[in-house]
Amino acid sequence: MKVLGVSGSPIENSNTDRIVKTVLEASGLETEFIKLADYVYVPCKACLGCRNTNECEVRDDGVVLAEKAKNADALVIGGFTPYSSLDARTKAFMERLYPLRHNHGYLQGKPGVAVVTSAVPPEMQEAMPAVEMGVNAIKFFMMEEGMNYLGAVTCLGNVPCVKCDNNKDCKMSGIKMMFGEEATPESVGINTFEDQHEVIENAYNLGQQVAIALNAN
Repeated sequence: MKVLGVSGSPIENSNTDRIVKTVLEASGLETEFIKLADYVYVPCKACLGCRNTNECEVRDDGVVLAEKAKNADALVIGGFTPYSSLDARTKAFMERLYPLRHNHGYLQGKPGVAVVTSAVPPEMQEAMPAVEMGVNAIKFFMMEEGMNYLGAVTCLGNVPCVKCDNNKDCKMSGIKMMFGEEATPESVGINTFEDQHEVIENAYNLGQQVAIALNAN
């Protein structure tokens, strides 16, 4: 049994990366981790050229990624939420798995876990439901492909402005928008996966659920 984990975060060793790897490790199974930023691929063109072959006609790394997903027994899909929605790399990855659907449903029945990191604080989720948007994008993809969606790990991440030298004078600072005019990168700090104990527990739990689901089949 092999579990494939992907991360749409372009940041090296990001929170999203580390959560996906934790879920994989907790499964106790053979795993493969993929950083989507290392691959070059475009979104689905909706041409239906894959309907008879189950293989995309666009000859880029999307074909490689789809083959990896096809051969895996379970999927852990991780992304983040720029502009309060799922990031483009992760969304395009899911779109490029469309060729696996026709006639066979190669993803059908496979256990799936969503991982979503968002900089939007919980108290702002009613106004900016970033986490819900990110999770639902992955969840509904898995449901529409007939996968066995097991749940999601969500983590409080960081707005890019915490690393920007222009934050003090920038009128569009995400830090000020979310935390007030007096907020600074120093006062906000850096959120890490390892400091969020419930997130760690949830990641381990879902990794173990993946193993249970596969052993039950």
